[in-house]
Amino acid sequence: MPFNLGAPELIIILIIILLIFGVGRIGKIGGELGSGIKAFREGLKGPEEKKDEVKEENMSGEEKKEG
Repeated sequence: MPFNLGAPELIIILIIILLIFGVGRIGKIGGELGSGIKAFREGLKGPEEKKDEVKEENMSGEEKKEG
């Protein structure tokens, strides 16, 4: 590891972060980070891949309506 951090150091850092932001805020930050990563991945996909996904979603939606 570049900074040579062990488990005790990481636990102390996580406790400090928890004290600064609080439990609710950390969950919100995690959710926003996840949605940002998802949007980034979708942005990297080409337009053809997006069209294929939309077609697949529409087909699976029609199957559910029929069944």
